[in-house]
Amino acid sequence: MTNKAGRSGSCILAGFALAAMLSCTTPSASAHEDERRVADANALATTDAAARPQPQSTRRSVARAEKGPYYVDFRARTAASWGHAFVWYGKTSEKAVEVAGLTPAGDTLAYVLGHITFVPSETGPSYGDLDPEYLTASYRVYLNEADAKRVFAYIKELQASSPVWNAETVNCTGFIGDIAEFMGLKVPHRWQRPENFVNSLKEINGGRQMVRLSAK
Repeated sequence: MTNKAGRSGSCILAGFALAAMLSCTTPSASAHEDERRVADANALATTDAAARPQPQSTRRSVARAEKGPYYVDFRARTAASWGHAFVWYGKTSEKAVEVAGLTPAGDTLAYVLGHITFVPSETGPSYGDLDPEYLTASYRVYLNEADAKRVFAYIKELQASSPVWNAETVNCTGFIGDIAEFMGLKVPHRWQRPENFVNSLKEINGGRQMVRLSAK
């Protein structure tokens, strides 16, 4: 017990001596606090500057650089059955769009027959293609003028060379898949719901917005 008490007393005296030394060699509490606040402010300013987003003008110029004046928009919408896949295409500065897709020509009977045989097709706009409330998926890709001319000409050619529709073999997802393939995009499995096809198309291409065709 005596040894413990002696050691405790020594520790207390050492503590007082250390406190006296520190009071002579360290700045006052208020000065220390001021220095800490300055350091914190500098650290915060550095972090804020690194995390601060680019000016709006810079972001817009980058966005414009990734887009061309023309586009092809791969789209899917609701329908009475599985839905429908089609494309919008045109010029970004114009409101008017052109629509291409593959559907059975006629009414419900043509659609039903198209599940067991080939039926005449239509390749232009169909009911609901221009209505945003029916839209279920969209993937827009931009093109420069030279590439757009080639792609748009291919779409017209594809429309002219697609006289029939069949639910299993010659359908809407296959039609827009041909367009995507011509543009150099990776194309997912075509025999799936239109909404799933368009979403998969976007996903496997990493959501890329600009496409440049290879030289002829």
